[in-house]
Amino acid sequence: MRYQKTVKVLFAVAALLCSVVVNSAVAYAKESKMAEGSVFLSAAKAAKMEKGTRQISYDQFIQIRNSGEKYILLDVLAKDSYDSGHIPGSQSFPLTDIDKKSAQARLSKSDHIIVYCGSFQCTASTAAAKDLSKLGYDVLDYKGGLKDWQDKGNSLVKN
Repeated sequence: MRYQKTVKVLFAVAALLCSVVVNSAVAYAKESKMAEGSVFLSAAKAAKMEKGTRQISYDQFIQIRNSGEKYILLDVLAKDSYDSGHIPGSQSFPLTDIDKKSAQARLSKSDHIIVYCGSFQCTASTAAAKDLSKLGYDVLDYKGGLKDWQDKGNSLVKN
């Protein structure tokens, strides 16, 4: 009797371990496939390197936006600018607030981050991308920013 209970317990443990191993393998395969086919990573590879940052175009930004992949969009202009109009889904993180402590509080090193500012002439997103990259974050600079977004027929959100 005791032998049968032991065998049943061992079979149950073996079945559980097999299930864990199979589920882990499936999750790893999905994660690996996502990384290989990542639109964000493809855009990062194709990005134009300028002034020490990886700059993406409107079309690349839209591909990432429409891909369903997780990313963080940061408006790096002053908070009052953000409140008067920003790209939907973005978060305010002014360039003047970006430092190691604030970045650690708001971001993870595994995050895919896109920064933007006012226009092609604006330098805030380039500076933010440099600062965050130096801190070890994966950052793309949507250089056209608010002006390019609106010139393409898109609306801004106001707070």
